[in-house]
Amino acid sequence: QVQLVESGGGLVQTGDSLRLSCAASGDIFFIDYMGWFRQAPGKEREFVASIKWSGDHTDYAESVKARFIISRDSAKNTVYLQMHDLRREDTAVYYCAAAGSIWRDVLRSRQSYAYWGQGTQVTVSS
Repeated sequence: QVQLVESGGGLVQTGDSLRLSCAASGDIFFIDYMGWFRQAPGKEREFVASIKWSGDHTDYAESVKARFIISRDSAKNTVYLQMHDLRREDTAVYYCAAAGSIWRDVLRSRQSYAYWGQGTQVTVSS
């Protein structure tokens, strides 16, 4: 079992920055990839970014590319999502997720991730 705990959400203004954290514990050896997803009210959960646990591969949704940065601190078993130039459409509950060994072409699919955090709310107001 892998436990994931997100933190760092909050209420910000458009154009602001925010950093989310996701601390992993338990069977860390299982993790090969970590991902961030988000779900806005009335919408499906969508892929935001992913990173290989070793740190040598990252992937981003087009809507956040060049604004968001995913990173990890292996010593702290923590993955971060640094968000810049936030927009109202970034408002959502953000979830981190952990996947085992999977093909890169399914990294954007939420079905590829076995463990999920409880989510943290990000609200961007104008």
